[in-house]
Amino acid sequence: MTARRRLLRLASLAAALATWQLLTSLDVNLWLRFEQFPTVGEVASTFADRATTGPYWQDLGFSLRRIVTGFVLASVLGVAAGTAIARSRLAADLLGPVLEVLRPIPAIALVPVAILLFPSNEQGIVFITCAAAFFPVLVSTRHAVSALSPVWEEAVLTMGGNRARILFSVVLPGALPGIFGGLSVGIGVSWICVISAEMISGEYGVGYRTWQDYTVVDYPGVFVGMATIGALGWLTSTAVELTGRRLTRWLPTRTTPAPRVPASRSPASPDGDSRPTVSPHPEPRSRDSSATGSPGPGLHPVGSPADGPPA
Repeated sequence: MTARRRLLRLASLAAALATWQLLTSLDVNLWLRFEQFPTVGEVASTFADRATTGPYWQDLGFSLRRIVTGFVLASVLGVAAGTAIARSRLAADLLGPVLEVLRPIPAIALVPVAILLFPSNEQGIVFITCAAAFFPVLVSTRHAVSALSPVWEEAVLTMGGNRARILFSVVLPGALPGIFGGLSVGIGVSWICVISAEMISGEYGVGYRTWQDYTVVDYPGVFVGMATIGALGWLTSTAVELTGRRLTRWLPTRTTPAPRVPASRSPASPDGDSRPTVSPHPEPRSRDSSATGSPGPGLHPVGSPADGPPA
C-alpha cells in the first residue's frame, strides 16, 4: 500500500471523528438526535481510564478466546463439509437437506438451544460463534470446489495420482480463493453473534461489559465497547485476508496493461497532415512464374524470339 493511500484512509477516519465531535458538541437535534451522544473527548477519556484496569483486558481476552475457538472449529468443519458435498453425491444427499434447513436459522436464535445442550455458558457461546461462521465457509467452499475444471484432476490421474493426491494438490489449492472469501465473511458474522451471545448469557467479555454499561446509563462506556469491538473485528478480518494472500501467492495479480505501440507513420507534412510512407521510386514488382504462369523479367521461354534462331 502506498503512502498516499495510507494518508487517504487516515484522513477518512479523521473526518468521521471530526463530524462526530461537531454534531455532539453542538447538540444537533434535527431528525436524528445527538444531544445525548457522548463526544469524542468523553469516549477517549473513558477509554484511557479503562485501559489501565484489569477487567477491560480480561473481557477482551475472553472475547478473543471465544472467537478464535469457534472460528477455527467452523473453518475446519465448513471446509470439510463443503468439499464432501461438492465431490460426493452420497454426502450431498445425506448432509445437504439437513444443512439447507438449518442454514436460514440465525445463529443468535440458537441461544436457547445452547443453554439446553451445554453445561456452561462458555461452551454455549463458542457453539453459537461456530454456528455463525460455519455456513458462510460451507457455502463458499462448496461453490469453489464445484467450479474447478476437471482437466487438472484428469492430468493428475494420468500421471498416476490417487484421490488423496487430487484432493491436496488440486482441489483444495484451487478452491483456496473461494474458501478465504467465505472465511472473511465468517469472521465478521462471528463477531456479531459472539457479542450478542455475551449480552444475553455471558458473564465476561466485551459484549457483556457493553450491555452492563448500557443498563447503568454509562453511554461513554457503551461507545468504548463499540469501538473495541470494531477494532478487534478489523484486526481479525485483516489477519484472515493477509493469510489468504500469503497462501494464494500463485494467483495472478493485477498488472498495468502494456502500452500499445502506435503504427509507423511518416513525418508530418507542413500542413500538419501525417500520411503513410510511400517510396518515390517503387521497385518493379516481380512476377512469380509459378503463380502467373509467365516468366519473370529477364527470363524467356525456350524458343522465344529472344533466344534467336535455333542452331
